[in-house]
Amino acid sequence: MKISPATIYAQANAAGNAAVLTANVTPMIVTGHANPLDDSSKVTEQYFVADGVCGFASVIVKPANSSFARYLKTIRRTYKHYYGGLNMPVSEFNQSLQRKEAYAEAFATVLRQSGIDAYVDSRMD
Repeated sequence: MKISPATIYAQANAAGNAAVLTANVTPMIVTGHANPLDDSSKVTEQYFVADGVCGFASVIVKPANSSFARYLKTIRRTYKHYYGGLNMPVSEFNQSLQRKEAYAEAFATVLRQSGIDAYVDSRMD
């Protein structure tokens, strides 16, 4: 029996959200110096960032004309990926790269288990 794209999406989204809840995010402290090019200069400010480093993560689905990719186009903000396929950015979870990657990895894993060609693309900001 073939599973509908909506069911696959729901399973992948649930897996992604569960992964975010268990993600081990490493917080960071941002430090400003009097001379930004000299780490030994006087510290002028510090900020604690509980969400860790900032960044972006997306799930790439190939091909862009598959039934699942067509379904994504109807429910999410997606666009063509530069190297082919469809790019589904993870826009939740503030700016936390680690949370976005955890969601995307779990989401893509469910897609691959369902026979859909998917992988994660991410970068630190």
